Amino acid sequence: MNAFGHFLRRPEAASIISLLAVIAFYVIFGGVDLSKLFGAASWVNFAANLGIVAIPVGLLMISGELDISIGAMIPAGSMTTAILSGYYELPILVGMLGALSVGVLVGIVNGLLTVRTTVPSLIITLGTLVAMQGIILSASVLLTGNASVPLDAPAWAKFVFGQLIGGSHQIIIIWWVVLTVIFAFVVHRTRYGNWIFAMGGDRDSARNLGIPTNRVTVILFILSATSAAFVGMCQAILFNSAQVSGGMNFIFNAIVSVVAGGVLLTGGFGSVIGIFVGTLTFAIVNQGIYFTQIDRNWSNLIIGVILLVAVGMNETFREKALSYVPKKKKT
Repeated sequence: MNAFGHFLRRPEAASIISLLAVIAFYVIFGGVDLSKLFGAASWVNFAANLGIVAIPVGLLMISGELDISIGAMIPAGSMTTAILSGYYELPILVGMLGALSVGVLVGIVNGLLTVRTTVPSLIITLGTLVAMQGIILSASVLLTGNASVPLDAPAWAKFVFGQLIGGSHQIIIIWWVVLTVIFAFVVHRTRYGNWIFAMGGDRDSARNLGIPTNRVTVILFILSATSAAFVGMCQAILFNSAQVSGGMNFIFNAIVSVVAGGVLLTGGFGSVIGIFVGTLTFAIVNQGIYFTQIDRNWSNLIIGVILLVAVGMNETFREKALSYVPKKKKT
């Protein structure tokens, strides 16, 4: 019982319970065959592309900020890679570095505007979202005359960033797992993670304790924008082309995954593992319904219910964690 109580106080408790509940719901009411579901590549590929973006977005939310410009950074990463290495036929490394550089630049702009003004990060990133959409479309038409640009990446780039493992599973799945492990170590095993949680709890107190809140905020925005550009770059290499549209769904999907993963919208509470599991949960709800007998039109309702339940559980588990007082051992 003590072990279960300790589990309920963990930030990822809500995400794990949500995942188990979704699977049980699909099995009981949807007649899903778990062997077919878990053997399918569609929802895993979906989760990997979303998960790489969701983790840094989740860390920003833990710190008390939000970045919705990711919706434009995914096509920005794709188009930058395709224009430089596809249209102008520069080495693929130039295109990749160009895509990541755009992510770093936008992240710096978002971060600096957030820390140097009193405008909420939601409004700032909404502005960069719209601005980047205009820049992507205008630059593509001006430079190439088209809104879609083909790309023929060399074999080594395909192998590392655009390979289909077994003919179905995208190589980005491995990138997702590796990045999750790295983020989990940094956030939960180093002082930098403590800084992020402290900022989400009370930014002024964190600053008074000597935490470089402005610098950490800018770095988190850079990670968010660059991760989205990285996903766009991988998609361009995988699909041999890039388009100016796409990426907007990532805004909603990432926020739902983060909240389902146990992160509070008010900041200061969450975990990388929880975000990872929350992304899996959202992917199974979004893609797994095609393996059930449930009408596809019900998928959005299921997502909405999961989001509401997750928000309620997150707050409950946070209260349990804050009110927990370990019992003293009897001597």
